[in-house]
Amino acid sequence: MNRQDDIETSTVRADDAEATRAALGHVREEVAKVIVGQDGVVTGLVAALLVRGHVLLEGVPGVAKTLLVTTLASALDLRNARVQFTPDLMPADVTGQTILDEAGTGFRFREGPVFTNLLLADEVNRTPPRTQAALLEAMQERQVSVGGATHRLPEPFLVVATQNPVEHEGTYPLPEAQLDRFLFKLLVPYPSRDQERVILERHDRALDATDPNAAGVRPVADASVLATARRLVHEVQVSDEVRGYVVDLVRATREAPSVELGVSPRGATMLLHAAKAWAWLAGRAYVTPDEVKAIAKPTLRHRLHLRAELELDGADADGVLDGVLASVPVPR
Repeated sequence: MNRQDDIETSTVRADDAEATRAALGHVREEVAKVIVGQDGVVTGLVAALLVRGHVLLEGVPGVAKTLLVTTLASALDLRNARVQFTPDLMPADVTGQTILDEAGTGFRFREGPVFTNLLLADEVNRTPPRTQAALLEAMQERQVSVGGATHRLPEPFLVVATQNPVEHEGTYPLPEAQLDRFLFKLLVPYPSRDQERVILERHDRALDATDPNAAGVRPVADASVLATARRLVHEVQVSDEVRGYVVDLVRATREAPSVELGVSPRGATMLLHAAKAWAWLAGRAYVTPDEVKAIAKPTLRHRLHLRAELELDGADADGVLDGVLASVPVPR
């Protein structure tokens, strides 16, 4: 029996939607013991787990992107690993490799850090395309291929990749095909003044904010709760009108004059799944256009390729999406 079967047949502590939703609410409360602010980012990571998506985090150094992932893993009682992506990182450093066994009589596969539940791919755009491609297979197929053999990854499995929006020297921009595999691109902003004061107060009390367990973070949910939540999200209803609204939005991105490459059909399906997770987390058993609008930017901003001359003039994907959301009629 594989790990997925273990999760699906395990004893589920949360038998109904309210209990499951409450458990995930407690997860966010535990993360808040360490991470000040960033509520939207935390909710986005939880939503990604519910629909088996992956997340690209973009923010300047020092806004606790790494700590956020390790704290979330602690609250969910999941394994996590971090890989610092560098120009000399090889695919085997991520996936693992076949090595000679201790007895010297044969070969065995040694798992790489990708065999975990939450993988933090730090500064993913600093590694060459070959290593990015190895990560792409893991994200899309939830497996790795080494030495002619295929190895399944554990469930749940979430890649959280980070990139610095400021530094460009020595980077390898992610190709559109890989960007399209991320469910969300979440922006991690600077904290507000009040939030930054709280951060300083915690450090002044000698709180070790780099250790979630020392900060009092405890597991309040696990893989069985996520498995139940995934089934409940799958059951969220979507009307024909809302599905049509999703289609109209993505098609409008392809027709926008400032866009060279619009949202793909994969992006449309991901927007639909994300809206279902967002609706369920809000306590609804059906999707409204409000959920689609609320989650449109995180789901679509990294799927737009703007015309080069407009990017040089300071245009960005969020501005284009604002125009699309304003122009596409909302179903009643």
